[in-house]
Amino acid sequence: MNARRLTATVLFSAAAATALSACKSEGEIVLNSGVGITAVRSACPAVGIPDYTGDITLFGPGGAKTADNVDVTATMTQVRAQCGEGTDKVTSQVNFLVRAQRSDTNGARSVTLPYFVSVLQGGNSVVSKRIGQVTLQFADGEARAKATASGSAFIDRGAATLPPEVRDRITAKRRPGDQDAALDPLADPTVRAAVTRATFEVLVGFQLNDEQIAYNATL
Repeated sequence: MNARRLTATVLFSAAAATALSACKSEGEIVLNSGVGITAVRSACPAVGIPDYTGDITLFGPGGAKTADNVDVTATMTQVRAQCGEGTDKVTSQVNFLVRAQRSDTNGARSVTLPYFVSVLQGGNSVVSKRIGQVTLQFADGEARAKATASGSAFIDRGAATLPPEVRDRITAKRRPGDQDAALDPLADPTVRAAVTRATFEVLVGFQLNDEQIAYNATL
C-alpha cells in the first residue's frame, strides 16, 4: 500500500476501531441476546487516535530513515475527553500527553510537534480539522521530555441526534415471544443509515506527511 492510500485510509480504520470500543460504553447502543436495545446512544462522540498517527520520528542530517540516524521520537498517549452537551452544540475538549526521547542529550533543546484534532461523521466523512502544536523542553543532559496538549471539537447537536421515529424503533420494548423480539432494528437499512449519519468521532494524532505515515506503517 502506498503512502497516499495509507493517508486516505487512516481516518476510516480509526473510525472502525473507535466505533467498536464505543459500543461497550455506557450510553451507547447495546444489543442484548437479540431481544432489543437496552441503552440509548449519547450525542457525545467517541475519541481515539487514528492508525499510524500516534507516533512521530524525526531523523538527523540527510534524512536517512535508519536507526542510527533517529533524532527524536515521540508518542501520543493518555487521550481523554470531556464532553458538554449544550443546546445547539456538543463540545468535546480533548487532552493528551506526549512523551518524547532524543538521541543527542547535549544541551537544552526545544522540539515543537504539530498535531490535529478532527471530527469524523459516519465513519468516513471529515467534518472539521484543527491543527495545533505541542512543545517539548529537553533539559541539558536529559534524553526524555513530556508535555500535555489539548484541543476542542464542536458538533452540531441536531446532526448527532437520531430522528424521533428512528429512536422509537430502536428503543421499542420487545417481550420474549413477540414476533419481532429477535429482530435487530439495526438490520433495517433505513435505521442503520440514520445511526451512521448521527455517529460522530473526535480523532487526534500527529500531523504527519505521507512519508512519515508510510514509515509508521512499517513499524
